[in-house]
Amino acid sequence: MRFDGWILGTGTTSGTRVVLGHWPRSPLGPFSDVMVQRPDGHRVLLAPSTEVAGFVAATYSFDEVRLVDVVVTRPDPRTWTLTAGPLHLQATVGHRPALGLLLRAVPAPLARRPAWVGLVDTPARLLTGLRTKGSAGNGRTEWYGVQDLHGLAAVTASWDGEPLGGVAPVQPPVTFGFGSVPPDPSVVRVTTTVQVP
Repeated sequence: MRFDGWILGTGTTSGTRVVLGHWPRSPLGPFSDVMVQRPDGHRVLLAPSTEVAGFVAATYSFDEVRLVDVVVTRPDPRTWTLTAGPLHLQATVGHRPALGLLLRAVPAPLARRPAWVGLVDTPARLLTGLRTKGSAGNGRTEWYGVQDLHGLAAVTASWDGEPLGGVAPVQPPVTFGFGSVPPDPSVVRVTTTVQVP
């Protein structure tokens, strides 16, 4: 199963970490979902439908799953706005770092292939501490074919109306699955392939 879109990951100065998946093309149709880890470690999935919630919760680990409207808008190329139940977030996209330039140098059809993603898993771990291939929940295997990366220049977010503070590194790493998002707040262009037994 192939999901093509973007993953936006950020920490906040309050300690809440947010991972937004925005998938215009997927086997489940277009959708967005949000994984949130609160400062105490509590992991929440915000999903727009029972089908999405079931698939994502069978692939990753959560303490709580909520069905909510998940609305993502991009009024311009540098702005992401998210509303998902208790979570409201606006992010401003910054520059493309050296790693983003390197990722863009790989032709997209190659970058999306699981064989290539598996090949670069070890270098990615050594250089960034991140995994591109791993064992997901319920015997599933997952590959992250990353094709571009931009930093986030600013983030404004709230949970149930309470401000979460400013943009901060994703520290400690999130613990939904076998890997985290980059520690520096960022948005990545990615094709995620999930092999279901």
